[in-house]
Amino acid sequence: MRHYLDLADWRSEEIRELLNLAQFLRLEFKSGGNKPVLRGKTLAMIFQKPSLRTKVSFETGMNQLGGAALMLGPDEIGLGKRESIGDVARSLSRFVQGIMARVFAHETVLELGRYATCPVINGLTDSQHPCQALADVLTIIDHLGRVEGRRVAFVGDGNNVAFSLAQAVAHAGGHFAIASPPGYGLPEEDIDSIALIARANGSTFETFHDPVQAVREADVVYTDTWISMGQEASAQQRIADFQPYQVNANLMKYASRRAIVMHCLPAHRGQEVTDEVLDGPYSVVFDQAENRLHAQKAILVKLMA
Repeated sequence: MRHYLDLADWRSEEIRELLNLAQFLRLEFKSGGNKPVLRGKTLAMIFQKPSLRTKVSFETGMNQLGGAALMLGPDEIGLGKRESIGDVARSLSRFVQGIMARVFAHETVLELGRYATCPVINGLTDSQHPCQALADVLTIIDHLGRVEGRRVAFVGDGNNVAFSLAQAVAHAGGHFAIASPPGYGLPEEDIDSIALIARANGSTFETFHDPVQAVREADVVYTDTWISMGQEASAQQRIADFQPYQVNANLMKYASRRAIVMHCLPAHRGQEVTDEVLDGPYSVVFDQAENRLHAQKAILVKLMA
């Protein structure tokens, strides 16, 4: 029994196995349906934050694999308030065979993992988003054939999406560059985690303040919202600071001619990305959204089957 909380906890060959499994499950489903390998099993889904793609993809994935998913909102549990995180984990472990948690603090999923006797999956925390990152790498493989040797440029906030994506790209042998305004880059401990994975796979990791330097000859240009949940009070300041980092047609001129554009959604059109780019021929954002389903099914099968 193991958890899926942080991509640093998984070996690179295990990440490749998950990607291969995701491709197999996708092909199997589109050829007529997946085998019900999770029949009789239930996934508890803990949500402190609202979600479209996370809820639908996990619930649909469990259904396609023959299992069931149970939605638990913040009012139903009150993690750490109505009941301790440890007691919630131990209680749920007596009823279900897996727990997925989309929460504010990363420490919450770590504590769930310490006390649960069933697998715990990180559906998103303030510092990491490993399910999204696995879907992102799967999408790059779909469109570019491989991640190894490709240049992936992230333009924007050094947030949870950027961190997990950089880890996943490093596991797959790709080269990662991030451009953020001063004061908005990845924390040093995140950089150390990425660098450790990169060194083991011949990958590189670079940080810039100039978005053009990051995007130059990039095979993938990735962006995310400038204002995450909980940052609404500083929205106007963040919009002003990030305005030069908008992914638009002018910035895309510096990327490879075959570059793809990625965004984990939801997008704030006209802020971090323009309609012209998001709806343009290089955009793969809805393939990326679909791949949340296939990547997460691989995680579910690996941990729960």
